[in-house]
Amino acid sequence: MEITRIRPELTVVTLDFGAVYLWHDEDGSLTLIDTGAAGHADTIEEAIRADGADPAALRTIVLTHYHEDHAGSAAELSRRLGAEVVAHRLEAPVIRGEQLPRPMVLSPFEQEIWDSLPKLPPAPPCAVDREVTDGEKLGFGGGAVVVHVPGHTDGSIALHLPERGVLFTGDLAANVEHRTMPGVFNADPALALESFRRLSELEADTVLFGHGVPIAEGGSAALRRAVEQLGQH
Repeated sequence: MEITRIRPELTVVTLDFGAVYLWHDEDGSLTLIDTGAAGHADTIEEAIRADGADPAALRTIVLTHYHEDHAGSAAELSRRLGAEVVAHRLEAPVIRGEQLPRPMVLSPFEQEIWDSLPKLPPAPPCAVDREVTDGEKLGFGGGAVVVHVPGHTDGSIALHLPERGVLFTGDLAANVEHRTMPGVFNADPALALESFRRLSELEADTVLFGHGVPIAEGGSAALRRAVEQLGQH
């Protein structure tokens, strides 16, 4: 685990596989974006304390999508801390364990990467307290706007904080080896590219990814450059 405060109100917690994000509001309440794989509840509580906050201040857990590396510790954290779990209405049945996930469509290149990755435990079923849709506002960060970006999964969401110039992309985008790019392992690759282009139209200085290095400044410009490069291929 690595903890990095990249803005006064924003902390990145880098786990063995991917990252989660802590948002600190002025009233002392915390919002957690994604939860890592199952078994990371202790690690995340430890990270909150190391970041100078009390885990009991966690009010909301927002899940960008249902994959096990994002929703895996949601049930345990919400049980321990009483935090509200928020997800898109199309993700909620999968997160609750009521519906099977849509399979990914992998290119040969993606299949090779997938086969090399560690096999993570499945995400335990988790109650979803609030189901959201595109354009809804959440009560943190001056009004975080839910952006429905389907393609990675049907109900993938990004979170745009226009007053703070911040964008959480989930797995629709990645920033790996100094390259900003669309994410991999998508259920609908063509739709994922459309959603990636939509993300590039949002204004945000700081852009944060499910996987890869956050961009503290110039995030939207990096997304737009990635879209331009896609158009050249």
